[in-house]
Amino acid sequence: MEQVHIKIGKNLHRIRKGRGLSLDKLAEITGVSKAMLGQIERGESNPTVTTLWKIANGMRISFSSLVEQEAPSISVVRLDEIPPVVEEGGAYKVYTLFPFDQEKRFEVYTIDLDPGCIHYSEAHSPGVQEYVIVSHGTLNLMLGGETYTVEEGNAIRFPSDAPHEYRNESKAQARIQVVIYYPALKT
Repeated sequence: MEQVHIKIGKNLHRIRKGRGLSLDKLAEITGVSKAMLGQIERGESNPTVTTLWKIANGMRISFSSLVEQEAPSISVVRLDEIPPVVEEGGAYKVYTLFPFDQEKRFEVYTIDLDPGCIHYSEAHSPGVQEYVIVSHGTLNLMLGGETYTVEEGNAIRFPSDAPHEYRNESKAQARIQVVIYYPALKT
């Protein structure tokens, strides 16, 4: 199985070239340095979730279009076979279950948050919405200065075009399922 950072590099290069963008122009629209973008494309850097979101938002593409592989029409997804994108010193792990599909306009993730994990997420593109289901533990979601506590078995939907923060303030791991809906993005 191809390492996730190699896959990200290949996808970024393909999308950038397909749009006729130079690394300089891509750096300008994403806020990620030209040097870092070059390292990512060459598979020399394992970018953070935050960096990937900056690239996705700047290019107006889905997050998963950077990490996806072509999928057959029927897929059984095994979480233990998906290499996660890891951040917050390993306390925040993102598993892409179903990458963005242009026709369906959404992508699906499983995210594990270790106890005490706080993950800040920058604003996504205008109109993007997140649907979050807590399958294990408790999630505290910070939105617009308010905290929403979502317990196991419950869910929350919110516009994610503003900064938001995922927090696991409990002593047990939290696992969430996230569906991100994109109203008009192109890959």
